[in-house]
Amino acid sequence: MPVPVRHDNGTRTVAADDPGRAGVIMARRQADVTHDATSSMRTTTAGMNLTDSMYERLLQERIVVLGSEVNDDVANRITAQLLLLAAEDSESDIRFYINSPGGSVTAGFAIYDTMQLIEPQVATYAMGLAASMGQFLLSSGARGKRYSLPHARILMHQPSAGVTGTASDIAIQAEVYGKWKHELAKITADQTGQSVEQIIADGDRDRWFTAEEAKEYGFVDHVLSRENQLGSAESNS
Repeated sequence: MPVPVRHDNGTRTVAADDPGRAGVIMARRQADVTHDATSSMRTTTAGMNLTDSMYERLLQERIVVLGSEVNDDVANRITAQLLLLAAEDSESDIRFYINSPGGSVTAGFAIYDTMQLIEPQVATYAMGLAASMGQFLLSSGARGKRYSLPHARILMHQPSAGVTGTASDIAIQAEVYGKWKHELAKITADQTGQSVEQIIADGDRDRWFTAEEAKEYGFVDHVLSRENQLGSAESNS
């Protein structure tokens, strides 16, 4: 029985008494199908894994990125990355880039405590927005190694608390909230050189800082415009 073979200009047939030729054609058709499927799979996989691949490549350069709200999942990822990089090399700095609107206080403290726990120094960089817990993590970088890109904005305010439940529950949550507020203020005061009272007063309402204003206040040590300025900035710190 002839085997139909499709071409761009139509179809032709190969006689059944030419099995060699028919086998070659069918093999080619199967190879084309396999190639198309493989190409499609690579394209789809590349699209799905692009973010993971990018973060993996950045990790090889000892770069950690916070580019979202601070929540438990994000904190778990970042703390794991910090611990991994510290285990691989306890002497080289880790660069931590921050573009975040803030988020959970407990998740932020998980990242902060890990930054203080590990041996490598963590240099922090504000890009875009470092707000609330993002601001706190920015100023928590190693002294002399806290940076802001020139058009980044830094926002400081008191931690927010969604207080619900019975009167007793609200009282308990308010007490916890008050302790968080004082802890954050005390640490930030130590980081910036401001008094605890000043930090609390400034944080009672949203207070915005440009990169230069953040430097004057003590959140960062340097304002950068190019990556290659890092060497000169560090030498002047």
